[in-house]
Amino acid sequence: MMPTLFHLATVRLGHRVIVLAALAGSLLLAASLAGAANDAEDNLARATFAGGCFWCMEPPYDDLGGVVETISGFSGGHVSNPAYEDVVRGGTGHREVVQVVFDPEVIDYAELLHVFWRNVDPFDDGGQFCDRGDAYRTAIFAHSDEQMKQARGSLERFEQSGRFDQAIVTPILEFENFYAAEDYHQGYYRKNPVRYKFYRWRCGRDDRLEEIWGDEAGG
Repeated sequence: MMPTLFHLATVRLGHRVIVLAALAGSLLLAASLAGAANDAEDNLARATFAGGCFWCMEPPYDDLGGVVETISGFSGGHVSNPAYEDVVRGGTGHREVVQVVFDPEVIDYAELLHVFWRNVDPFDDGGQFCDRGDAYRTAIFAHSDEQMKQARGSLERFEQSGRFDQAIVTPILEFENFYAAEDYHQGYYRKNPVRYKFYRWRCGRDDRLEEIWGDEAGG
């Protein structure tokens, strides 16, 4: 990867990078607060799901009416504003996630949960499909008590249905943080359709989803 201007500044400016880092952190915080304020004004809500490679979790939600935006990023870690390379190498505690901005008057959270489950392998504790490691493990990050209640309810229904003979290992966690991934990850399936389709096929994602969910896979 080519070094960014920030990396170059780190090498050449020495102690001055502290000022730049603080400024960057302030800008990120301001952007986050502005986004939350805009959501409130527009009566929008957010949901965050870890389903392995975030490239593959954007399309199923982008196809839904009432979904305003999907953002690939990272949640659940202990490092501020992590870089993609650091997350996938491990050690930051983050998982790749897709954050869904939606209009609850058009689509409800239960429908988002329905789509989540049918786009993941909930029995895999080591990653998803060909992507291995903690960064690719599944999770539902609940933004509110109501989301937590609905997520737990959806999990319990699967567990009590007798449909599966394997234990579901997808945890339901309280949402704490979200950091958007680098720009080239956003909408990757649209920007690089051939590479995306090849990656998805090579990773065996669709075959495994069909094996688990049958005709419901991806839906």
